[in-house]
Amino acid sequence: MNARIVIWSIVAALAGFLFGFDTVVISGAEQTIQSLWSLSPAMHGIVMGSALYGTVLGAAVGAWPTDRWGRKPTLFWIGILYFVSAVWSGLATDAWSFIVARFIGGVGVGISTVAAPLYIAEISPAGARGRLAGMFQFNIVLGILVAFLSNWLLRDIGDNAWRWMMGAEGFPAFAYTLACLAIPESPRWLLDHGREAAAKDVLRSAMPGADAVEIDRFAERIRSAERSSVGAATSLASPQLRRPVLLAFLIAFFNQLSGINAVLYFAPRIFEMTGLGAQSALLQSIGIGITNLVFTFVGLWLIDRLGRRTLLVIGSLGYIASLGLTSWAFFTGTVAIVPACIFAFIAAHAIGQGAVIWVFISEIFPDHSRAAGQALGSTTHWVFAALLTSFFPQMVASLAPGWVFAFFAGMMALQLLWVLLAVPETKGVPLEEMQRRLGIG
Repeated sequence: MNARIVIWSIVAALAGFLFGFDTVVISGAEQTIQSLWSLSPAMHGIVMGSALYGTVLGAAVGAWPTDRWGRKPTLFWIGILYFVSAVWSGLATDAWSFIVARFIGGVGVGISTVAAPLYIAEISPAGARGRLAGMFQFNIVLGILVAFLSNWLLRDIGDNAWRWMMGAEGFPAFAYTLACLAIPESPRWLLDHGREAAAKDVLRSAMPGADAVEIDRFAERIRSAERSSVGAATSLASPQLRRPVLLAFLIAFFNQLSGINAVLYFAPRIFEMTGLGAQSALLQSIGIGITNLVFTFVGLWLIDRLGRRTLLVIGSLGYIASLGLTSWAFFTGTVAIVPACIFAFIAAHAIGQGAVIWVFISEIFPDHSRAAGQALGSTTHWVFAALLTSFFPQMVASLAPGWVFAFFAGMMALQLLWVLLAVPETKGVPLEEMQRRLGIG
């Protein structure tokens, strides 16, 4: 595998680092913000969910700039959105200003979940696509860990510690934006827009051992698959795209109904429910980040070996066991085991859904529908993430924690059934071959 492809993939995947950082950095500031601005539980939920409302918009419109302007310019402007959001969040003077700032960052997150996995999938060789596209997820969990660690390091610097926590994201956002200037455009996007010479230049860089004939054959194979799929499936409403549309929707739906975002956003609060002090709870959150990172490594090592479907089965079983034990612990008062159960839950997510979701969605749509399909899966993911995060404070205020975690465990039992009955394997299958297997074109 060409080192250039690895470098291009790493740069694109850094959008995931900012995604992860942005997603959980607020966990260290949320209780201070609630007290500072005297927020009611309902308003607190809106503040906490503001970034997620932005992700819904970003995911919903992400296909448009990704298809119209190209993958590379879209990735560049994602970095700008992250930078503006970080600086503004750190300087916010009231709840509504903070909501707007977080919303802007959320738009960047939503678009990144469309553009970055799609870009990596389009430049990757089939045999390494899982590992390379999976680097987006690896960077998400790395960003989560760094955000937890940053929050812990900044916790005692004064009354404005929360501002530094929120503003710290500006530094990696600026670096990522500059790095995007150094990557090429996706050759598949270039071919789709009639820029054959530019596409072949990128292919020559990506395939330095290939001669002109091989480059021409590769380009023609892409164009042939594109012509076939355009004739058969002109929109996501096409009957021939019904199966990939349903697969993208359900994998995103089940991802959030595991409760993963609720755990990441409210980790310190969940640990405090078990009797841990505030400082110990924040430190335990770093343990979540480390667990996530370690088991994401495991997931990336396995994804091109065992395959996507197998990892989803393993993750589902881990979800059911860990969430079920968490529910039992709260019902019986055996709360000492809750941190260990939460760590097991994070490990199951990292190996299963976490490693698979963005790779899988980027693999199951033809070229001309890939951005729209990625946007569909991403929008579904963020709609349910926003709803769950907004209602979670009221859920734990109205229901015993045991019932909340029992609900999540039940949803994961349904996910296991769906994976076993309906999910195809995409490991090692070229993108053009995948559309044939799914009956497209």
